[in-house]
Amino acid sequence: MLPDIEIARQTDLLPIDEVATKLGIDNEHLEHYGRTKAKISQDYCQSLAGNDTGKLILVSAINPTPAGEGKTTTTIGLGDALNRIGKRTTVCLREPSLGPCFGMKGGGAGGGHAQIAPMEDINLHFTGDIHAVSTAHNLLAAALDNYIHHGNARGIDPRRITWNRVIDMNDRALRGIVVGLGGTANSLPRESGFDIAVASEVMAILCLSESLSELKERLGKIVVAQTRSRETVRAADLNVHGAMAVLLKDACKPNLVQTLEGNPALVHGGPFANIAHGCNSITATRLAMRLSEYTVTEAGFGADLGVEKFCNIKCRQTGLDPDLVVLVATVRALKYHGGTSLKKIAGPDVTAVEKGIENLKKHIENIRRFGLPAVVAVNTFASDTESEIECIRDKCADLGVEIVPASHHAHGGAGAEDLARTVVSVTENTQSVFKPLYPDDMKLWDKVRTVAQEIYGADDIIGDKLLRGKFRRLEEEGYGHLPVCMAKTQYSLSTDPSLKGRPRGFDVPVRDVKVSAGAGFVVVSTGDIMTMPGLPKTPSAESIDFDDQGQITGLF
Repeated sequence: MLPDIEIARQTDLLPIDEVATKLGIDNEHLEHYGRTKAKISQDYCQSLAGNDTGKLILVSAINPTPAGEGKTTTTIGLGDALNRIGKRTTVCLREPSLGPCFGMKGGGAGGGHAQIAPMEDINLHFTGDIHAVSTAHNLLAAALDNYIHHGNARGIDPRRITWNRVIDMNDRALRGIVVGLGGTANSLPRESGFDIAVASEVMAILCLSESLSELKERLGKIVVAQTRSRETVRAADLNVHGAMAVLLKDACKPNLVQTLEGNPALVHGGPFANIAHGCNSITATRLAMRLSEYTVTEAGFGADLGVEKFCNIKCRQTGLDPDLVVLVATVRALKYHGGTSLKKIAGPDVTAVEKGIENLKKHIENIRRFGLPAVVAVNTFASDTESEIECIRDKCADLGVEIVPASHHAHGGAGAEDLARTVVSVTENTQSVFKPLYPDDMKLWDKVRTVAQEIYGADDIIGDKLLRGKFRRLEEEGYGHLPVCMAKTQYSLSTDPSLKGRPRGFDVPVRDVKVSAGAGFVVVSTGDIMTMPGLPKTPSAESIDFDDQGQITGLF
């Protein structure tokens, strides 16, 4: 099979005006970025308010493995398949970060014959939204140091600054740095660091705001430091939240592109899923629901992170109710969770599949905890055997969940038509009774315990006296009603990435907690999770280049 980039290049893309017409969007509401991508004006988005009539399908997955699951590919393939069977459907995805693109994950535009396009543009800079987030974030960091340099009238304590700088690249050398060296003209020396741009609270705020006025208000609430008397310092206190909003003015507008089959896709916002809430923008999701019969969106990584945050954060803040969750798995990934090594992953092994299904079953149970129906999409490979597929069906039969193989990677929307019909049937014949996992008025520590026990399967959470004090202070400062945003490894239901399948008998170590007041959640760090990834020994960047004709090579 051809590489993804070659498949994409062999597809004749429609002019973006024609894609917009499929949604009933007139050309006057588009801001063109070349022939095949455009932004949709915010005035138009807001003119459709109050009409969220379409069905909302959330795509998630088992805990990711090196064997691959194909969650984004399935989201796109399902969207194409629903359009093929006569359901007007829009795909909603996040924007890829340059960090993973040049690291080890590769691009975020799908794969095979289930891609969004133009894939090179989407994976590399796109319409500049992430750069705008980085600049707005770093403006606030610069203003903070500038305030301290010019007298520090409020008495900000340099030891209690919580606002790092960001860059959209994996760079472990920037995790811990010292700024302000070089003498008095260069401000006060202090320890600081960098986070990856998509972990920025500014990115989360962009995705959770539905207007420029809301965006500015949320930006002003960002907590950046404390004074020596332990008073909170916010972005509004530095009076730069208006300028930050100006930098994000165009980034607020959803981006319209297309699948390889010419169906509409809204790609907007890209918060990290194991650090932030991992969902595309509310504006894009709502726009799709107002213009389509079906909206297919994804939440980052496995359902223990993606679905949990989608439901407890995004839905809680917006009132959105998913109609169904499609849970993606592969035979290969289940075998990996069942103990098979990567070298043997392509060989038949029903026993390993049976063991690995415990991971799948736990995620199905978790989806049910939110009152949502589920369908399992088995993203097929040529090495899969019928006995392995039947094993999945048999072991999940007691859960009453449809198991549907799909070959969208190889055959595009045609390979996911059975999945699409099943999604429609279950959605139209099953009433979801969506409910968040915990109430607003539950104590923050108990919210963390509830997620750990109910979703991860942990015995309990652990943290020292000092950490529990930080939780109490946040409640005293008025943040106790907020949902918790768990920062946890994506590779395991536990906080230990080496524990595959369905771990039991473990506790979740809580390492830190801080408020993202503008985004409207409290970030809880567990295990060894980091906000700045590093590059692998052989990063994808080493394979990306130009050929003699000036075309990009090596980008999947």
